[in-house]
Amino acid sequence: MIQSIYKALILILVFPAFYVFSEQGTVVSVERKKAEGFLYGVGISVNKEIYKGYNTRVMPLPLLGYQGENLSVFGPFINYKLINANRLTLSAKLSPRFQGFDESDSAIFEGMRKRKSSFDVGFGVDYQQNDWKIGFSSMFDALNRSNGFEIKSTIGHVFRYGPIFFEPSISLSFLDKHHVDYYYGVSKDEVNQNRGAYLGHSGVNKNLGFSIATPVFFGGYTRLNLEYTWFDKSITDSPLVEDKSSLQLLLVFTKNF
Repeated sequence: MIQSIYKALILILVFPAFYVFSEQGTVVSVERKKAEGFLYGVGISVNKEIYKGYNTRVMPLPLLGYQGENLSVFGPFINYKLINANRLTLSAKLSPRFQGFDESDSAIFEGMRKRKSSFDVGFGVDYQQNDWKIGFSSMFDALNRSNGFEIKSTIGHVFRYGPIFFEPSISLSFLDKHHVDYYYGVSKDEVNQNRGAYLGHSGVNKNLGFSIATPVFFGGYTRLNLEYTWFDKSITDSPLVEDKSSLQLLLVFTKNF
């Protein structure tokens, strides 16, 4: 349950809820300033795990955070803009990775060592030209749980229809062999009749996203995010995994104090 909550919060950071655009689709600085400050809200997350025996998680989420000109804090998630020149932004990032499991999560994990959550640190580069947005991030396991890293690139385009904003996006996520082996591998001493040994190797996941956002409800900001992920063969070949893809949904309403 806790893992599902934090995965939903990760989505909130990946798709910030405070993009405000002018009639031409460019960011209006005056409107952005109105969104700065402490935030509160509620949300609901629906997430289907690809591990065997995991059910769809439906979770209500209380939300609290802070949005500043350079600093964004959402619980344990921190993002700080180091460089903001014209349309290019370089940021330092810190975020927890709640991706592990233990024996109680599913029968497929019985007899396996616990895979622990961790903290990722790294950098992100974002470029915005009119309605186009391009992002690149590189995140490393700071606690040496998996000793792995993830590199992700994203491109999206914002469309406006009155006070409603639509943003389709596509992304590629490279996971190194240490990350895949830690969360999806099976060591020789963990083999039983339900799972064989598996040594994970690096792979690339493909993502298709779509979001709808509007400031028209209750004086706050409402955003719906959908993300469909196709997992690399290096992950889906694991005896711990039963699905090749998954859908994540997040509906969030936030408001400034």
